[in-house]
Amino acid sequence: MRDNTPSGPPPTGRTRRKGLPPAAWAAVAATVALVVFAVSCGGSGGGAPHSRGASAGARPSSPSLSPSPSPSPSPSWDTGPGSLAALGDSITRAFDACSLLDDCPEASWATGTSPEVDSLARRLGVPADATWNHARSGALMAELPAQARRAATHRPELVTVLIGANDACRATVGRMTPVEEFRADFAEALRILRRASPRTQVYVAGVPDLERLWSLGRSHPVAAQVWQLGICPSMLGGAGASDAEAAERRAKVSARVRAYNAALAEVCERDRRCRHDGGAVHGYRFTVRELSSWDWFHPGPEGQRALAEIAHRQVTAVSPPA
Repeated sequence: MRDNTPSGPPPTGRTRRKGLPPAAWAAVAATVALVVFAVSCGGSGGGAPHSRGASAGARPSSPSLSPSPSPSPSPSWDTGPGSLAALGDSITRAFDACSLLDDCPEASWATGTSPEVDSLARRLGVPADATWNHARSGALMAELPAQARRAATHRPELVTVLIGANDACRATVGRMTPVEEFRADFAEALRILRRASPRTQVYVAGVPDLERLWSLGRSHPVAAQVWQLGICPSMLGGAGASDAEAAERRAKVSARVRAYNAALAEVCERDRRCRHDGGAVHGYRFTVRELSSWDWFHPGPEGQRALAEIAHRQVTAVSPPA
């Protein structure tokens, strides 16, 4: 299994992984967190500031009492950020999108340069030299604070977050990241970013629906065999099994993913410059043609494009999704 301990900034170019050892495939599985994608968490932070006017005929306040201070206006959301840093896991590194066991950052939904994907950065008109991809294939939520610290050095106008699939895609259900740890690490990442770059906006994409991926590939003659090499065993192991034990295992993984998404939304709502995708990525029904033809798990170029579309729709909306 790939070591998930952060070891410095991720490579900026493509990182080649040779061969087909089961350990390498295990890393692939941990990364669907593709999820990447369209954030709408803002609590009070999305709309334009407004003032509260006095109603006609209102009684004047007593001169002996000091008027209550007006609440601070919520910051306006900038729908055209000029720089972007991406955080997350293999989904944002576009793992297996171009070739087998290989990161393909040019196809990333967030910062990629591929016209086929038309990434969020391209759609926003952000120049390549004002984008930074700090995601790492195999990353767990526990690594996000370190990624946030690296991103903060650039003072980006927008940070994207898509992470969490690896926390659910463990060898066993019992090894999935506890929800409280997941929530605490995400909150710490936001605190680190906010202290160093207080005006940075954050778009948080939800964790994709892993059970949906299983339902797409369980009957595929090749996908089910590839998954047995170690891709997301908690959900995809024994893909053809229909017994009560297998169904219960998958149900537990699905419930954990939903809990992760609830934690992401909850923490994001407390930050006035954060938008959660409102369930757009988790609810997106990926098709087989949108998945990698190498592992039937990660988004391929068409899947990356779908994530970019979701993110762009959310980031450019004047108000966060309801």
